[in-house]
Amino acid sequence: MFYLYALLSGQNKDVYIGYCEDLRKRFSEHNSGFVKATKGFRPWKLVYYEAYVAKFDATRREAQLKKNHRAKEDLKNQIKYSLKAT
Repeated sequence: MFYLYALLSGQNKDVYIGYCEDLRKRFSEHNSGFVKATKGFRPWKLVYYEAYVAKFDATRREAQLKKNHRAKEDLKNQIKYSLKAT
């Protein structure tokens, strides 16, 4: 399986979007400081994920959320209570 995920920064409340094949391992890497893009904004909380059988589907969805501001805002609205739960 391939996963599209959204993380919420405990520091600045920003939402980071990514994809991976091993969600638990990747989440641990984010919180351990092994990911350059997220290292300075730890701790991270997993607030959302989608599972896909094909890597292409996960990468396409990641690109949609990263490039299309409206799509990312729609996702934030969909998970607004998860974003406030911290």
